[in-house]
Amino acid sequence: MSAAPPRGNPVSAAPLRGNRSYRLLWVGGAASALGSHASAIAMPMLVLALGGSATEAGVVGFAAGLPYLLAQLPAGVLVDRLDRRAVMVFCDVGRFLALGSIVVALTAGRPPLAQLVVVAFVEGVLTVGHQLAEQAAIRHVVSQEQLPEALSANEARIRGALLLGQPVGGALFGFARWLPFAFDLVTYLVSIVTSLALRGTFRAAPAAGEPAPNPLAELRAGIAWLWRQPFLRSAVLAIAASNLLFQSLNLIVIVAATGDGASPGAIGLLFLGAGAGGVAGSLAAPKITRLLSMKTVVIGANWLWAALMPLIAVVDGPLALGLTFGVLCFVGPVWNVAVAAYQLRITPEHLLGRVGSAIGTLAFGVLPLGSLLAGWLLDGIGVTGAALTLAGVMAVVAAVVTLTPAIRRAPELDAGPESGPEPVPDRSLQPSGDLER
Repeated sequence: MSAAPPRGNPVSAAPLRGNRSYRLLWVGGAASALGSHASAIAMPMLVLALGGSATEAGVVGFAAGLPYLLAQLPAGVLVDRLDRRAVMVFCDVGRFLALGSIVVALTAGRPPLAQLVVVAFVEGVLTVGHQLAEQAAIRHVVSQEQLPEALSANEARIRGALLLGQPVGGALFGFARWLPFAFDLVTYLVSIVTSLALRGTFRAAPAAGEPAPNPLAELRAGIAWLWRQPFLRSAVLAIAASNLLFQSLNLIVIVAATGDGASPGAIGLLFLGAGAGGVAGSLAAPKITRLLSMKTVVIGANWLWAALMPLIAVVDGPLALGLTFGVLCFVGPVWNVAVAAYQLRITPEHLLGRVGSAIGTLAFGVLPLGSLLAGWLLDGIGVTGAALTLAGVMAVVAAVVTLTPAIRRAPELDAGPESGPEPVPDRSLQPSGDLER
């Protein structure tokens, strides 16, 4: 049995393009993701341009990724307590102010490394909160049957932002170091406006029989529910391993290209293949997830990554690297849509934020370690050695995933909770407004 949407939230099966609330969520997220990718590629380039080392660039990346480990669980509690639209607006305003301090510092002189570290951390904390709130809000406006389609469109949005954002960030950095960050500020404003335009409330009422608010008990509820789902638990741990490796790989490629004398614009174009592959994978995800079993998607994705990652160590030039990244990134959206659609279907609505935060802590808490690992490997064994080391670890991950019983017995996308039906309490969430599609 799948968790039902809140009572009184009459979503329909009409095309998503007719859903005003979903369109607003999509546009705001697309703008924010575009700016974030532009400033994300500019941040390590800024550290290097200011005379910093690869290790210092890794430290800034560590600060940006640390909130995915520290902030996910408390953010999930808040997302389930508060109006999710208000959370998104608050986080966007905070990110605008934090990143704005970098623009001010760059126009006035030279920002210290400490400021970059602090801003990266603060922006990461607020990004975690925004992502959890937006993910929970999708269930308010989209029917369960449309979740794969909606999540595929969101994946295409993210990958399209990657396709455009990194080249734009590199090109803007070539004109002026502050321009990528100023561009990101404009996209945050767009996200704020679209969130404010959403109608209705996005607050989930407490579950029937749930005790009075207790942060520790609320945290345990989300973690305990996830732990009772063997497939989700195993899939999330596999995602964590691949995220660690891909986070390291990104910095390795940037440092390699910089060492070869590539311009900021060329570095941005190098990632064009990653964005193109991701968009193609997002568009193909609904059909692939209908044709292939969950088991095939999860195991096959890891073996494809293991087979392709060694090429990063041997191919030469931005074009070849871009093409290799494109194939690597085609696989990710298919995996994301299959697992995320299954998770959203079976998660009780009042636990969406907390389960999402538990998954995020496991899956993305490794990101800061990936940045530190890349800096350490680069300074220790160079670009080629670092890339081959990551490829070897990916092969081990693929073998472990293949042998994991819970993955081999993976449920289908429309299956219910693995530990049996869980009662879904009555919800008093109000309609989110314009839900006619």
